[in-house]
Formats: sequence, structure tokens, C-alpha cells
Amino acid sequence: MTSITRLFDFPYYQQDKYTSIPDALVTKQDGVWVKTSTQEYIAKANAVSRALLQLGIKKDDKIAIISSTNRTEWNIMDIGILQTGAQTVPIYPTISEEDYEYILNHSGAIYCFVSDTEVLDKLNSIKHNVSNLKEVYTFNQIEGFKNWSELLVLGADESNQHEVEAAKNSVKTEDLATIIYTSGTTGRPKGVMLSHSNIVSNVLNSAPRIPFEAGKSRALSFLPICHIFERMILYLYQYYGVSIYFGEAIDKISDNLKEVKPTVITAVPRLLEKVYDKIYAKGADLTGIKRKLFFWAIDLGLRYEPYGANGAWYEFQLKIARKLIFSKWKEGLGGNLDLMVSGSAALQTRLARVFAAAEIPVMEGYGLTETSPVISVNDMRNKGFKVGTVGKVIDGVEVKIAEDGEILCKGPNVMMGYFKDDAKTAEEIKDGYFHTGDIGEFDSEGFLKITDRKKEMFKTSGGKYIAPQILENTMKQSRFIEQIMVIGDGQKMPAAFIQPSFDFIKEWAAIHKVDVGTTNEDLITNTKVIARIQEEIDGLNEKFGNWEKIKRFELTPDTWSVEGGQLTPTLKLKRKIVMQMYKPLFNKIYN
Repeated sequence: MTSITRLFDFPYYQQDKYTSIPDALVTKQDGVWVKTSTQEYIAKANAVSRALLQLGIKKDDKIAIISSTNRTEWNIMDIGILQTGAQTVPIYPTISEEDYEYILNHSGAIYCFVSDTEVLDKLNSIKHNVSNLKEVYTFNQIEGFKNWSELLVLGADESNQHEVEAAKNSVKTEDLATIIYTSGTTGRPKGVMLSHSNIVSNVLNSAPRIPFEAGKSRALSFLPICHIFERMILYLYQYYGVSIYFGEAIDKISDNLKEVKPTVITAVPRLLEKVYDKIYAKGADLTGIKRKLFFWAIDLGLRYEPYGANGAWYEFQLKIARKLIFSKWKEGLGGNLDLMVSGSAALQTRLARVFAAAEIPVMEGYGLTETSPVISVNDMRNKGFKVGTVGKVIDGVEVKIAEDGEILCKGPNVMMGYFKDDAKTAEEIKDGYFHTGDIGEFDSEGFLKITDRKKEMFKTSGGKYIAPQILENTMKQSRFIEQIMVIGDGQKMPAAFIQPSFDFIKEWAAIHKVDVGTTNEDLITNTKVIARIQEEIDGLNEKFGNWEKIKRFELTPDTWSVEGGQLTPTLKLKRKIVMQMYKPLFNKIYN
């Protein structure tokens, strides 16, 4: 059996353990799901390696990959590049041209592989400012540009395979594998250097927490593979012999779930919020006994506690709710989904409860790019799941809580450092412990709970600490609120910028015969809309101390998005940018 010490060992391990999985990697092309077996995956990766060596690629060269969607070609290129001893530089497709230019220059990438015309156009607009870039290849066929398949043709001659083997043998587990530029909520992207050992150890130490039936599970992958969370999960899938189907696009996920019928998906909380809101909206449209049953099941789900803690009568009712209501939720998600893994941001506890009640448990975990990424994760088995926590710390990783509450992490998963930035590395890693910037605590059973971002907490002028994420997560439980950012650093009270849920408010307005006009600007100035959102805020404020309550808010006409600049590619708030964008609203609130 192949021992796994480097990332490119995963497909060989899969080949050894599960022979050749016919649908190891599957991408939809022209309406048809095209399958790549483990054997073909390895053969194409070797062809890529042979071609790259012929092109003069050497150990420690950097090759960038920018893809709008996850796809088979990405994984083949990843293994093909790593086998030569070169490193991959995955880049978020949605970041600005300016950031493309910075990352390509900073990393010194000499080749770049892009998915489609949209990414290519962005790249071409700055290519003349990128000094090291020799050539750009595309995954889609684009006239006038080199296609990645040319590498497969060039590498078809196996006469230099011995060079590939020599290159592979020269790669040590502690060698650099990839540089991942964190999108960051402020400033320039930082290049996180992760070794083969960083990611391999994280996969192997996380593996016991994921209840896969080896060789029999099927995944739908749609979170950006350029982010370490999804990428690490893809290696984990390969380790467990999971068939990986790549989603076409976020807006096609609903269709893809029904087509693929996966047993597992990964998600970020914002997506789970949208799934729940969609289910809730359908339930709200029901009438009579069906409507009563739906909301009875929801109420039951929101009180869910694992391991029968609510007693026999609750479990009996839950059994009925699962049969009558929750089974339909599962059908809507393909029918086979029995596990969702969530990371990147805090998950609302109501979602953890209601999805677990529906027998589609969300295993929330915690980690950062700098920790490859998993530090802790929930696991339904052996009483390893607790609502409102990010689970227990995985094997091989040590976590301690600093005096100020900051979570510190030590282990083989902690990054090598920031590329070309020793000062920043020394600032973040002290005595072997990576300083996460998150505030947390352990409960009496060893479950880790994240309470806030250290850098995002602020004090009001009265000296009271405010934890904005907790307030924001609570407020987003309202169907009227799509996005919210709590403000008030150094001010007398907390306030908020709110992006209303425009679609839902239009539905609400139609039912209640409220004229909200034709534009977003009309909607956010409507006194009845403002009063209704105030009602929501007042109700949710009751959960907080008087100093924490949101005293004022202003609505924004924009839909907050990655493209609009308000969100990072992992859908976190870019607080500094949002503050700059809505400075006039800030002044209106506080002046």
C-alpha cells in the first residue's frame, strides 16, 4: 500500500486501496457528466508532469491556477505540477485584476492555467505588468489561446517518465507544496506557505472524524477549490475512495444535488442559511393542515438536542416529523445526503439543530488557511457532536487559550510561514504556536467554542466590549435581513448597516399590499419596511444586554457580494471596505 507523505500520493493510494474508481472525478461538459477513473486521473497527471519537465519546469517553480468552477482538470493539473517538485498557486477567480497582478508578481508564477473567457479577460488586462509569466493555458477551448490539452499531447511520449519518478522522489514531505493567498478582509493578500506535510497530516488526522463508508460515498463539490477547506476535503475524499462530482455553479447547485444525489457536501454557513430560507419560504406558502404540520416540525427541530437528550416523547414526535416533513427536505437535496461539513464562519445554532433533526447533520468545524485548515470538528459518533461548538480538537494538534482568550494552535498542520514576509510570520507564530486571532473557550467536555474574532471586537465609548459576529449571526435569523455589519467602535452605542433581503421583502409587500416601489432605493426608504425591520431588530435585541443592543440601523440599496467588494470569496464581511463604502450612513447614525 502506498504510504502518503506528499499530496500527489493520494491518487496512488486510492488506486492501490480501491483498484480504480470509475467516477473518481466527474465534471459536466455540454450537459453530460464526464467521468474520469482513478487510473485515467493518474495517467493524465503523469502526462502533465512529463510535458512540464519538457517545458523546462524545475523544482520550486510556481504555477498559478485560476478557475471559475471546480473541475477535473484542476485536480489533474494539481497532481501533475506537484510531482515535478514545482508548487501550485491557486487564485480566487473573483478577486480584482489588481490582486491578480499582485499575486502573480509576488509569487513569481511562470505559467498560469485559467478556466474560461471571463478569467482570461481579467488576466489579459494585467498580463503586460506580470514580469515572470511565460505562457497562459486555458481549460475551455478558446480560439487563439493555448489549451491545457496540449500538455497531454506533449506528455504522451512516456520516454521521460523516469525523470518524473526522479522528480517525485526528490520531493520531501516537509517541502513547500502550495502558496495560498488569503483573500483577507483588509490589506494585500498574504501568501500562506503550506508544505506537503502540513496538508497531508491534516487530511490523515481529520479522516477519523468523517463517517464515510470507504469506496461507497459520493460527494458534490462546489466550494472554491482555491480555498484550503475544499481542497483539503478533496484529498480526504480521495483517501476514502469517494466519487467526486463537481458542481456547475452556485446557482445550479439545486439541480446538481438532484442529479448527483450525493451522500456528502461541504458548505459555508451563508449557503446553509439560504437553503433553510428557501425551505422555510416553501413551507410558508402551504395552507391548512400541511402548513400546521410544517411549522410543528420546524418548532420541534429548533429544540433538537443530540443523543436523545430531550427524552422519549420528543424522540417519538421527531420520528413522525422526519417521516412526514423532514424526509421531503432530504428529497429536495437529492435524497441521499446524510452529511454536510461546514466551515469558514460561525454556524447559527438554529441551523445546526434543525438540519440534525432532519437527519442531514451539519458537522461544523474550525480552522484557518494557516492551519491547513482543520483544528477541530464535530463528529456525530461517540458523542462527539455538540450544538453551538466547533467540536473537539483533532488528533496531533494542540490548542491552548491565551490569557486574553485568543485561540493558539500548535501542530504539523501549522503553516511554514508567509511567503516573503518573515516579520509577519514571526508576529503570528510565537514559540511554535500560531495565533489565530479568534477568541474561544473549551467547555467541561472538551468542546471548543468560538466566541468572536479578536480583531473584530470593539469597545464602545462607555468601555463595554461588543462581539459583532454574535450580534450579526442572531440578526440574520430574520428573513428580512440578508446581510448585516455591526458598527460602533469608540461610539456611544452599537449600530448596524443592513442589506435587506430584497426578494423576501417584495413577497412580504405583495401579501400586505405595501407599495415598495420599483428600485432598491425605493424599498429602503419605505417607512413601512423600515418599521418592520425595526420590529425584527427589537425582538432579536432582547437576547442581549442593554449595552449590546443595536440602537440604530441604516439600510443599504446594494446587494452585498464578492463582486461588489463587500464580501471575501468565502463570503465573510470585508469590514474595512464596507465601512468606507457606507461612510455617509455612519455619519448619519452617529453625527
